[in-house]
Amino acid sequence: MDLFRRKSVETRSGGTGYTAAIMAARESWISGQSGLAELTSTVQSCVSLWEGALAASDVTGTDMLDRRTMALCARSLALRGEVVALITADGIVPAADWDVSTRNGIPRAYRFSISEAGGGRTETALAGEVLHFRIGSDAATPWTGQAPLARSGLSASLLHEVETALRDVFRDAPLGSQIVHLPDSSADDMEQLRSAFRGRRGSTLVIEGVAQSTAAGMNPQIGQKPDQLSPDLQKATHVEALAAAQDGVALAYGVLPSMLTRSAQGNAIREGQRHLATWTVQPMADLMAEEATRKLGEPVTIDVMRNLQAFDTGGRARALKTIIDAMAAAKAAGVDPAPALNMVDWSE
Repeated sequence: MDLFRRKSVETRSGGTGYTAAIMAARESWISGQSGLAELTSTVQSCVSLWEGALAASDVTGTDMLDRRTMALCARSLALRGEVVALITADGIVPAADWDVSTRNGIPRAYRFSISEAGGGRTETALAGEVLHFRIGSDAATPWTGQAPLARSGLSASLLHEVETALRDVFRDAPLGSQIVHLPDSSADDMEQLRSAFRGRRGSTLVIEGVAQSTAAGMNPQIGQKPDQLSPDLQKATHVEALAAAQDGVALAYGVLPSMLTRSAQGNAIREGQRHLATWTVQPMADLMAEEATRKLGEPVTIDVMRNLQAFDTGGRARALKTIIDAMAAAKAAGVDPAPALNMVDWSE
């Protein structure tokens, strides 16, 4: 009978144990590495610029990185900071979730989930079978990437809070509503007036009797005026805070804030496009081309500048004319222009 009276000790993981930590990490990963500001128009505009730039780029050396795949990679890089895609005979298959095994900080194997219409599947592949694009890698975790929002958490949080506050104000605040002072009447008449205005946003919400406050004089409404219930948003400086947050997030994506203003002219837009393509999208495309070259076994190049026309066309034309005139003059004088070209970094 002692055998039946014995109680086995069952061990469970506590709320602050390893399981809870893993669940919290997975929750933060699923909701996005930043978790803030991703639904705002500012962020989505910057993401769309990345998406359009990489979708319009020239890819040479492989047919797997088509325009649809490049657009998917751009969106994932903008919101997650990394892309993992399986190399198959049909093309590049992006993964929805993945785990990575590393050695010396270099990925060696992947276990990832592939999304399907009827339910996803899980596969395991070596690093040579997987394209892993990442940006913003940290020295502590070089096998992962970081999205621009994760690297600018304060600006993203400010943008999120300001737009959420403005949404709540315009949704819940009694904008355009007021309190009208009227002489006291019977309780039934006052209640009927209040019920007539109830729920009408932008109308009179409360009818207040003023007989007591004016000592029941001959003119009880003298000196009385409607009281506004609309919140004074100018004192909150929400316009300045929203503009500063938008500018910070745009700069994190490499977009000049001058491109987001209403008064932006053609020159400002062109310079903003050149800045975005030169300092943000093209270096990112070079990282992607380097990864594709290493995994696909063929030299791959990705050029963003040509299709976007992200250069000074007039300046290039003038420079070309000057070079042609200088070479013609050198030929007429019997001088070899090669040393001069090397001096001004025109060796090729």
